[in-house]
Amino acid sequence: MKNSPTLKRSLGLWPIVMLGLGYLTPAVVFDTFGLVSKETSGHVPTAYLLTLVAMLFTAFSYGKMVNAYPTAGSAYTYAQRSINPKVGFLVGWLALLDYLLLPMINILLGQQYLSAIFPSVPGWLWVVVLTGAMTYINIKSIKSTANINSIFVVYQFLIVVAFIVLGVKQLLGGMGYGSPIAMGPLFSSNMHFSPLVSGATILCFSFLGFDAVSTYTEEAINPKKTIPRAIFLTALIGGGIFIIASYVSQLLFPDISLFKDIENTTAPDISFYVGGKIFQTFFLSASFAGIIASALASHASVSRLLYVMGRDNVLPNKFFGYVHPKFQTPVYNILFVGAVCLTAVFFSMQYATSFINFGSLIAFTFVNLSVIAQFAIREKKYKSLKQIISNIIIPSIGALFVGVLWANVQRDSFILGVGWAIIGIIYLFFLIKVLNVQIDHFGKEKVIDEKITINS
Repeated sequence: MKNSPTLKRSLGLWPIVMLGLGYLTPAVVFDTFGLVSKETSGHVPTAYLLTLVAMLFTAFSYGKMVNAYPTAGSAYTYAQRSINPKVGFLVGWLALLDYLLLPMINILLGQQYLSAIFPSVPGWLWVVVLTGAMTYINIKSIKSTANINSIFVVYQFLIVVAFIVLGVKQLLGGMGYGSPIAMGPLFSSNMHFSPLVSGATILCFSFLGFDAVSTYTEEAINPKKTIPRAIFLTALIGGGIFIIASYVSQLLFPDISLFKDIENTTAPDISFYVGGKIFQTFFLSASFAGIIASALASHASVSRLLYVMGRDNVLPNKFFGYVHPKFQTPVYNILFVGAVCLTAVFFSMQYATSFINFGSLIAFTFVNLSVIAQFAIREKKYKSLKQIISNIIIPSIGALFVGVLWANVQRDSFILGVGWAIIGIIYLFFLIKVLNVQIDHFGKEKVIDEKITINS
């Protein structure tokens, strides 16, 4: 019997890191700067530093679980195999909520940019064009997705570098702090811990996506070595860009009263005051490039999660578990995500973004718990200080930091997440009781229907 097509192993370390950075969108630092500066009383880089430390604990947990289970299922697979198959299904189901919405939100953001430039073109047309382009690129191959994504990420990086150079020039000319080196943005007598935590909570959502790197595991060359490094580097490099860019921004703008709209985005004002109208144009084009990069990476990522859930038969296998024999990509899943993206024509930005984050927090929580379940409980690796730190203390700290985020999740996001969880529980009951799907602890799904048995 001919073997079924599988995902193609074609990605090295840096293409995967670039996909992760594309998902993170480095230029987002300028959109949230005004809001977080207000929240932290002018200490945005310190809030970013706290956020990075918090994220690195969870990144460590992801790295350990990739080594244990090197598949594209990410948090879904980790919880399924280390805690309980039913828990794993619900983790995957809830992660799907954010994973499916983020590509659509990026399409909506892109449509808003293009509609502002070409107001006479109907907004729905931009949604169709952008969705079609993202879908086509992802279908062709993961390598082409990574290559195009890398171009957009590099462009953002170059614009950030140009911003820093122009910013230093303005500081030397007397703007803001009047010096490119000052302690004020990092520490001052009026700095308090509670506002910093509040600001860090807002900024944590800038890091959502470093975890998505794990969904490329089955397309990575030497995944047990490559993916843990890629996860850590994505969080570290992304965090470094955020900290440096926000430090220069805070030096330039200790007073945020110059900004017209701190609640939504301060990027247009920041770029105009630093480099004038011409630089503002290039600067905002980098924001658009970031949106496209994130759309590409998030579209690719969720299609891989759907693929693993289809391969495991918790979603219909013939559709979601299909891999195209020529392209070696999950074509049906990519088309399905494209269809979801088309719903952007019915949403406003504020309404759509209020729904994300619940699933990501579920994934973060259970990846940390999976480390404890797998290594401390299942494998009983707690007999040395190193094992206690690695398998209990670090993931516990990671889970604690995520708990702080849970306390600040938006009400709409929480309500939608609970509703989606209820639907998932009903669907799981249907799988087990009606279709007689039995999921054992090794991730092998047996469908008992007219003597048909399917093993993943």
